[in-house]
Amino acid sequence: MHIRDSKESVRMALDTLRTNKLRSGLTILGISIGISTVILISSAINGLNSNINGFISSLGSNNIWVFRFVPFGKRPTTAELNRKQLTFDDGMAMRALPHVLAVDPGVTYRNWNLQGIGNVSVKAGSHKVLNTILNGNTAAVKDVNNIDLLEGRMWTDEEEKRRANVVVLGHDSAEELFPGVSPLGKDVDCEGDIFTVIGVFDKRPQPFGGGRNAEDNAVYFPLETLHKLHPEQVDFWITLKYDNEKNKALVQEEIRELLRVRRKVHVQQDDDFAIFGPDSLTRLWNSVTGSLFLFMVAVSSVGLMVGGVGVMNIMLVSVTERTREIGVRKAIGATRANILLQFTLEAITLCAVGGFIGIVAGAIFTLILHFAVSFLHAALSSTWVLVAFLVSCFIGLIFGIYPAWKAASLNPIEALRYE
Repeated sequence: MHIRDSKESVRMALDTLRTNKLRSGLTILGISIGISTVILISSAINGLNSNINGFISSLGSNNIWVFRFVPFGKRPTTAELNRKQLTFDDGMAMRALPHVLAVDPGVTYRNWNLQGIGNVSVKAGSHKVLNTILNGNTAAVKDVNNIDLLEGRMWTDEEEKRRANVVVLGHDSAEELFPGVSPLGKDVDCEGDIFTVIGVFDKRPQPFGGGRNAEDNAVYFPLETLHKLHPEQVDFWITLKYDNEKNKALVQEEIRELLRVRRKVHVQQDDDFAIFGPDSLTRLWNSVTGSLFLFMVAVSSVGLMVGGVGVMNIMLVSVTERTREIGVRKAIGATRANILLQFTLEAITLCAVGGFIGIVAGAIFTLILHFAVSFLHAALSSTWVLVAFLVSCFIGLIFGIYPAWKAASLNPIEALRYE
């Protein structure tokens, strides 16, 4: 079929849409719903990916975490839970490794109640914050976690050694305890002891772009100061910053060798610790979005299948209505391939129109979502727009083949006799 014939087939398909507006509209409705669903969900996932990537970047691209096991992604086994805890000296030993810039061995205290909510409170005069996280760290916590100080300073080594009663407040803790005034130099009451505020951390990014980061409702103590309150907290989480991304594998191997020697792990035994980093969060999120993608496919496929059946139905009706026309075309020389391609192109055009309407509707819904749920940062993905349009055309191809084959198989003499 020549290009002119192809254009004629597309024009005839559009004429069919115009002539039978209601029937055609209902036919392509399923296609439009399926495609708009693909566009909307992919835009939401696109926004979430942007938020998550920004959050992970804020954790530091050159960071490595060391703990007894990986605490997210899968439930730790009994053997992992029973592993020997890492120590402060393990962290300090890592400072001597080449390519290592800073190391912070820290501990965290949360007092969980039966509802699974932390019930530690910190007071300042008549103000109080609940569910506060108590962190014990070295002064390097600021550098390894890329946290900026909003005001004040970190504690000194001398304050660390003498267990000075000084603290740095998280952003939200400072705002709630000292609304409208600077907390510097003021006292807070934590579990019956009085501590002087020497610094306030800036707000930290939230994984999903909105709401609060739980780490902003935290109080940071020098490690030995926290041990005065909770000497039982010795399960260290070690955060390490290294110099260059290209040295990541080397630094991880050096940490591994160091810890195996320090923890007396025999050659034939597996590691009894875990070395991981922010990229493990990326892998976890990718597995989640993979599930969302399957959900998107399942939801949109229903609409697409309904739309495809509708297109097949309208094309079968069209073949019946145009039986005499088909007979005339065959009588003047149209081949079976010509008829087959003509009706297939009509089906693809119908679905392409439905796909285009679905893309426009999905773009409008995405715009509404972007402003209605601003922290989501929903954004159109050009890749998914192209994929959605191609899928709609493919649906037309699949469901248009049978009507086109039926039209191409008509006997020209019988078709000319059809009234």
